[in-house]
Amino acid sequence: MTHIAIIGGGPGGYVAAIRAAQLGAQVTLIEREKLGGTCLNVGCIPTKALLHSAEVLTEAKNSESIGLLIPDIGFDWTKIQKHKEQISTKLAGGVKGLLKANGVKIITGTAQFLNNTTLLITEKSGKTDELQPDKIIIASGSIPALPPIPGIDHPNCLDSTGALSLDHVPERLVIIGGGVIGVEMASVYNQFGSKVTIVEMQPGILPLMDSELAEMLRKKLVRDGVEILTGAQVLSVQADDNQMMVKIKKDGNDRDIAGEKVLVAIGRKAELTGLGLENTTINWEKKGIIVNPQMQTNLENVYAVGDCLGKTMLAHVASQQGEIAAENAMGHTASYDEKTNPSCVYTSPEFAGVGLTQEDIRGHERDYSIGRFPLAANGKSLIMGHTEGMVKIITHKKYKEVVGVHILGPRATDLIVEGALALRLESTVEEIIATIHAHPTVGEAIKEAALAAENRAIHWK
Repeated sequence: MTHIAIIGGGPGGYVAAIRAAQLGAQVTLIEREKLGGTCLNVGCIPTKALLHSAEVLTEAKNSESIGLLIPDIGFDWTKIQKHKEQISTKLAGGVKGLLKANGVKIITGTAQFLNNTTLLITEKSGKTDELQPDKIIIASGSIPALPPIPGIDHPNCLDSTGALSLDHVPERLVIIGGGVIGVEMASVYNQFGSKVTIVEMQPGILPLMDSELAEMLRKKLVRDGVEILTGAQVLSVQADDNQMMVKIKKDGNDRDIAGEKVLVAIGRKAELTGLGLENTTINWEKKGIIVNPQMQTNLENVYAVGDCLGKTMLAHVASQQGEIAAENAMGHTASYDEKTNPSCVYTSPEFAGVGLTQEDIRGHERDYSIGRFPLAANGKSLIMGHTEGMVKIITHKKYKEVVGVHILGPRATDLIVEGALALRLESTVEEIIATIHAHPTVGEAIKEAALAAENRAIHWK
């Protein structure tokens, strides 16, 4: 029986463990903290729990417009935090149950390479042992990145983990970074009443997403009360009485921004500390571990998946890569296909995209068609009161192939699955048009955008 050791129990590691066990492997999973990793415990799940609470609060505040009178609308922050913890605990418990049901041996502790084939296991109790498994899958995850800004080590400067567990809603919150984490946290705390300022060095927020829709989201956040300063450099952070002062440079001028708390959200970096990679001949660099499309390192017996690669740091990417690594470790043939990976931002409204963006085709516009359908013309969006947004589809003119789908609107992160499947199947725009979309749904706006790409939209001119 093939023995596979997996380092890390996050979305990449635990999925790899289950898949390997399904294929008949003897699996040992080593996790130093909590099963579920960053995603279930201090990332995706708790963030989305807070976002959902914020969304319900906002819906209640706006309910009078649809005839619902809800008196004394407010929130209990302690209960919101408790709900968030209950969700994470339940899901993490579910992961533990699944691993046990599949016969996976779980060790709470750390794993360090002694050489290319041997791991030193140090359990939480202090007990040590050496393992020589047939195959090893590294899924050590990532940690928040901290920029070299003077004063950033102050206790009132938080990373994303700290921002999820505040004991109260801060009156003023300054967020350094306008990427996914920063924008999501801005959406959360703005809806709970914080005065939020985002400071972003790039010309716009969410620089890796479709810029047209990112700009629409920026305008919506600004209308909701979020201050967004782009093209701004943070020079320093320092405490001043009972508040933090963030000094920035924008348009050649220095400016101080006050905040009760400062969230540092410039991204994450691969967690390679303590793995003992220096004791091996594995190819790796400071950014992350190097693998091929089969998730295999330069060593035949070692694979790596997820955030520790230092590339696309998303839970669903780690899980997909975990399955691929497990299958290849067990003698199957599978490859990772990046083009079907959707990017999601759980703001209000939600933002999701997959495939090429308008920036990607810049300079080659003559080869592509772009179909846009505003949600102001979508019946379900009107009913929900969420009409700010758009579905945007990019197609290749010659082959009619769908190469990009981008959605800003309610449940965009659910709807993007259709776009990912279209790219996976190399669907043509005609195939989306010919697919009957239920009415009334937000999803039918995808068909309308496909029609618009062919200059034949029915419900928008």
